[in-house]
Amino acid sequence: MELFYAYEVSGRFCRLDAEESSHCVRVLRHRTGDAVDVIDGLGTLYHCRLTEDSPKGAEAEILSEEAGWGAHPYHLTIGCCPTKNNERFEWFVEKATELGVDRIVPLIGEHSERKVYKTERAQRIALSATKQSLKARIPEIVEPMSVKDFLVMPDSDRASLKLIAYCFEDPSIPRQSIMDVLKMAGQAGHDGEPDITILIGPEGDFSQEEAALALKNGYQPIHLGPSRLRTETAAVTSVEAVYLYTL
Repeated sequence: MELFYAYEVSGRFCRLDAEESSHCVRVLRHRTGDAVDVIDGLGTLYHCRLTEDSPKGAEAEILSEEAGWGAHPYHLTIGCCPTKNNERFEWFVEKATELGVDRIVPLIGEHSERKVYKTERAQRIALSATKQSLKARIPEIVEPMSVKDFLVMPDSDRASLKLIAYCFEDPSIPRQSIMDVLKMAGQAGHDGEPDITILIGPEGDFSQEEAALALKNGYQPIHLGPSRLRTETAAVTSVEAVYLYTL
């Protein structure tokens, strides 16, 4: 199934940008009258008929639509510190999108080796992975912010389940398996789809001050098993845990 992304949906028509138009017309050789499937990036799939086959600005008439196409039954935010190697973080963005994530927040921690992160390439990767995995909603890639700023954001309390993967040295702060926590949350039940936020630290982990602030703001300590995981592996494992639990 071929999917195209429309930067504009207006009335009965979808319009593709130059890159999507070129792929549609030049690479895949679609012509006026062809049936094409288009996503709006917000969750809707449009079944269309191509009405303008310009490689610089293709346009398609909407014949029918499917809201919530390829959606998952939860809202998941992953706050993850970008890795020193950009490619590793971009790999995480791709795989998390394929599995199902709604918001990715690049966090700059006190122990982060990478203090600056530009989101443009990650946004392109997320778009490509959305189409490849047959989804209609592109995850939001938030502009980078500090761990502490994220923890005190006004909307940070909206999540019904807030988890932090951190190796607390204090034995009075036990960590539970992420699968056990998800299971208990599922048994407790929530109205509507669960809203989950998971924090993954940098190579040097969160600082004690960051971890303490997370606990103060309602985050539960979790572990991802006995292995020591790289940042990007831990982040993908967390997304996969939520994905598999909700199947």
